[in-house]
Amino acid sequence: MTEIATVRRSRITPEREAELYAAVLELLREVGYDALTMDAVAARTKSSKATLYRQWGGKPELVVRAMRSQKPGGTADVDTGSLRGDLLTLVTREDDCTMERNSDLMRALAMAVHGNPDLMQAFRELLVEPEMGEFKKVMQRSVDRGEVRADCPALDYIVHMLVGAFATRTMIDQLPPTQAFLTSYIDAVVLPALGVPTP
Repeated sequence: MTEIATVRRSRITPEREAELYAAVLELLREVGYDALTMDAVAARTKSSKATLYRQWGGKPELVVRAMRSQKPGGTADVDTGSLRGDLLTLVTREDDCTMERNSDLMRALAMAVHGNPDLMQAFRELLVEPEMGEFKKVMQRSVDRGEVRADCPALDYIVHMLVGAFATRTMIDQLPPTQAFLTSYIDAVVLPALGVPTP
């Protein structure tokens, strides 16, 4: 299995790249990952398949980069001075409608990952690992500020808790994740697990 290419010579403007990513996500919503083809992306975006392959290498990387393009800013850049402030900022950067649409896409992509090793590799290298790295910086700042003990066992499970909140909200409650739900979840579950007082 080849490593995901991280640097390619780009002749695509940022605006064109954003258009391509929007079209990929639109197709993903319409037909799902398995039925999405590079031919369909090329037709929808009036691009050549050669350009798409030269820029992204293939469908897995194109789809995951399109998903990542929806993230509003870097996680590690969020620094409000408190862990609660940081977490609330992270979960309220998208409005409820956008969060629901992106959550649906992420759930569909996560299901497709299990049957596709190339997609799994792209998902881990381009989305999961960078996000984990950025989130660790947020958590390390909370340790450095003295809010969370460095030996707190819950530190290793914060991402699992937050992802679980997104993933199980629909399955258990049959409701989409919302800012209000995630805020209450952070106060009721995440911060107490870390030993951080809540208001």
